[in-house]
Amino acid sequence: MPDEIALRPVTADDLDLFEREFNGPEGTGRYQWFGFGSAAGLRRQFAETGLLSPDGGMLSVAEGGRTVGRVEWFASAWGRPATSTCWTLAIGLVPAAHGRGIGTRAQRLLAEYLFDHTRAERLQAWTDCANLAEQRALEKAGFVREGVLRSAQWRGGQWHDQVIFSMLRGERSGGEPGQ
Repeated sequence: MPDEIALRPVTADDLDLFEREFNGPEGTGRYQWFGFGSAAGLRRQFAETGLLSPDGGMLSVAEGGRTVGRVEWFASAWGRPATSTCWTLAIGLVPAAHGRGIGTRAQRLLAEYLFDHTRAERLQAWTDCANLAEQRALEKAGFVREGVLRSAQWRGGQWHDQVIFSMLRGERSGGEPGQ
């Protein structure tokens, strides 16, 4: 069982950790490696917004006060954005934090945070069909498997099917904040 898991705003030190840990396939893992990219954009967003804006954001995942990853959310639409927008969630944990229940708890905390502080009705997340650990984490966090998005993600020189999961506001543990 992991130590106390908490979400908190990203710090400059966290950005250094993310750049170190997530700048190669060893840190991101095979299901999240999309090639090298510049950290300049993330640092610019951090300087401008602290990575928290009405369009989405990023929070650090801390275990016992030590940063072990990040969770993110961004707007997605299933129709006209004015009436059909939901949040899509993503997570990245340092390799040492994998397989210990941290991702399940962090994604559950992010869902609670978004339902408490935004008007979202629907949250969603997807993962590679072969990423059974993340599928289990999402289900344990309260997300419901909806189906397969065929050839939805280009990674590693080929298209990959993704499994999509969702959670509706009324489906969270009794619908009460913090549960």
